[in-house]
Amino acid sequence: MDHSIFLDFLSSLKLLFVGYIPAVILGIILGSFIGMNPLVYQICKRTLQIPYSIPPIALLPLALILFRELEVATSLVVFFSAIWPLILNTAKGMRKSRTQGNNIRVAINHIFSALRTGIWTAWFTVIATEMLTVGKGLGFLIWNSYKSGNYNVIIESLIYIGIIGFLLDQLLDITGNILSQLISEERKEI
Repeated sequence: MDHSIFLDFLSSLKLLFVGYIPAVILGIILGSFIGMNPLVYQICKRTLQIPYSIPPIALLPLALILFRELEVATSLVVFFSAIWPLILNTAKGMRKSRTQGNNIRVAINHIFSALRTGIWTAWFTVIATEMLTVGKGLGFLIWNSYKSGNYNVIIESLIYIGIIGFLLDQLLDITGNILSQLISEERKEI
């Protein structure tokens, strides 16, 4: 990996985590609250589908108008791309957990499914926003390479994007499985 691609790689990861981590924290908290309250769950499971149905990249112009600072606007778009699946899947998991005698393993499986969906959506949004605005990152590198006819860099960048997405997904999948198994072991001992 040459120096400039490495810097673009770091820039993309920074944008991903600055938007994704707050979405994880807030999404799990709100989703847990929604899932524990049957009335709130019934209301939110439908109404939250509306913002979830908006493609995150469509929010970019509005975020740029409201915040005017590029990094803040793009981080906010990444945040919004991840928060809806996190809230909805966490709420669903908490709800199912309660109906199955507070089976925490069910909640954990749903939360990690939400984390995986959220990271995928956030990663997609990072690349798309970089192509449109940021001026750095792997998405920008692909778009700039296209405009200059440097097709080898496009392929190389796509490979990095795929590898990063795969590794993040697998990290969450493995962590979720380990945690779920640990909880199963504890329940057997009780």
